[in-house]
Amino acid sequence: MILVTGATGLVGSHLVLRLIENGQHVRAIYRSEQSIIKTKSLFELYDKAYLFSKIEWVVAEINDVNALEIAFQNVSMVYHCAALISFDRKDKNKMRKINIEGTANIVNFCLSFSIKKLCYVSSIAALGALKQFESEINEITDWNPEINHSDYAITKYGAELEVWRGQQEGLPIIIVNPGVILGPGFWNQGSGLLFNKTKKGLLFYSEGTTGFVGVWDVVQLMEMLMESDVAGERFVLVSENKRYKHVINSIASIMNTKQPFIKIPFWLAIFLSWIDGLLVFLNLKKPLLTPDMVRSMFATTSISNRKILQQFNFKFEFIEDVVAKTIKLNS
Repeated sequence: MILVTGATGLVGSHLVLRLIENGQHVRAIYRSEQSIIKTKSLFELYDKAYLFSKIEWVVAEINDVNALEIAFQNVSMVYHCAALISFDRKDKNKMRKINIEGTANIVNFCLSFSIKKLCYVSSIAALGALKQFESEINEITDWNPEINHSDYAITKYGAELEVWRGQQEGLPIIIVNPGVILGPGFWNQGSGLLFNKTKKGLLFYSEGTTGFVGVWDVVQLMEMLMESDVAGERFVLVSENKRYKHVINSIASIMNTKQPFIKIPFWLAIFLSWIDGLLVFLNLKKPLLTPDMVRSMFATTSISNRKILQQFNFKFEFIEDVVAKTIKLNS
């Protein structure tokens, strides 16, 4: 039996679908019936609704140890995909609770139940920072606690430390650090907002660059790594480093909507984020733009995928193809 946390999210739902298609017995934890609908809708998107009933669902939260005790019964492998993604400072404590403490709980149960292997889905946000003489970030780039990190990045890094603790205590582990994951079915959250907002029309763009990857490559590599003899390592999962502007332009072109044409300077974006923060503080609106988001939008670091390419001779899908397939599936 394979246990999947976060099975109602973009990665988790695609992973569950892939595992079941490959004949695996899958147990997935969920918090509410409403969240399960997201996964069911994804199965329907791929015309695989008949496979949905093969999932064994268990009500549990990763901070509920009593529920996890039940969820871990007869489990041999675990994919830990659950996490809270937020750039809202109000969610700082909640992210620590879910991302760090929740991961510690998963690791502890993996140790208690002698799980054969754990795969943890981290993020490129948890990777280190470049030094002056370095040109690209990879799996061994040192984390620098002295520089400014988003609360999300800090909690994902803290979660990784819990997974490494498990490895030191004898748990075979794999950590994957995907870039911005693109895929269908979840356009009202996370990276799906790129498609949603582009469809509605964006005026502004930044010159920021980051690593992008298709969700299908992510889940394929997760399964490949778990079935391999590799353990005690982490892998960056990035197809290409792309400017946000280029990805948005690709989306707009396929959707036949206007491309953003006003380049916004960093100082103005930061100023707007402060105004947005003030309005949020006064309870006049929900957060739309935060300083952490601005810094992410303007970052220009290059993320290396060399390790996974060399070790497994893997070929990632080009991001333009990922964008086209995602839009086609959601149309």
